[in-house]
Amino acid sequence: MRYSAIFIDIDDTLLDYVPCCREAFDAAMRELTNEGMNELTNERMNEDAPLQDAADAATGERDAALFDLFFSISGRLFSEAKRGLHTIAEVMELYPAEFIARMSEQCGQTLTEEEHARRTEIFKHAFRAAWGKTHTLVPGTVETLDALQRSGYRLFAASNSFGHLQRSRLEHAGILRYFEDTYISMDIGYDKPDVRFYQEALRRCALSPQDVLMVGDSMTTDIVGAQKAGLDAVYFNRRNEPVNSDTPLIVIYSLPELLNHV
Repeated sequence: MRYSAIFIDIDDTLLDYVPCCREAFDAAMRELTNEGMNELTNERMNEDAPLQDAADAATGERDAALFDLFFSISGRLFSEAKRGLHTIAEVMELYPAEFIARMSEQCGQTLTEEEHARRTEIFKHAFRAAWGKTHTLVPGTVETLDALQRSGYRLFAASNSFGHLQRSRLEHAGILRYFEDTYISMDIGYDKPDVRFYQEALRRCALSPQDVLMVGDSMTTDIVGAQKAGLDAVYFNRRNEPVNSDTPLIVIYSLPELLNHV
């Protein structure tokens, strides 16, 4: 074997980020509603079927718009983190606070600092609790991990997030058993693409850069970061995006394709 071990990213490589995010978001919104804090909840004033159908449609459109708002805020902040503008720990605090503020603005409600802080804490903790249980798999994940393990590769998960949440998700998905260890940024002390993330991961598994292949869906954090640390990398281009790279690069479009390059 050319490599003895493989580092594998989690979100949008093994677990499907968007449906997982939507599941956790819906749970957090339900918690706000249960606390009487979702001011955008529509009251059902009439049981007449056409009006009920219209209310259902309006509620669905509202929920979709709110998720789009949340997703755009978190996406922007995570992108800024990749450029070194925030740490992952900071992003985890920033996006719930900004979402609550923007949601309140949309319905014309002005919150006191205390109200904003309380709603942010409720949303944040509910989202994280639900996130730790989300486990929608990317197609081909189990088959690929099983084949890699049977071929003798040492497998390690490598992700930016909270360690306990990511391990919980892998366990709920039934794939934690494939990994010898998990290297998660909040445990490691550095965020990908910081070279120190990869250096610490290599130290923990007692391997050299040339022994390890990194696989992930982010050119910035997974590919460029790994290459700077001396690792070869495979870019999992799930969404068939344009690829611009100054270095030789292996690109796969489905996870099972990885088996052709190890």
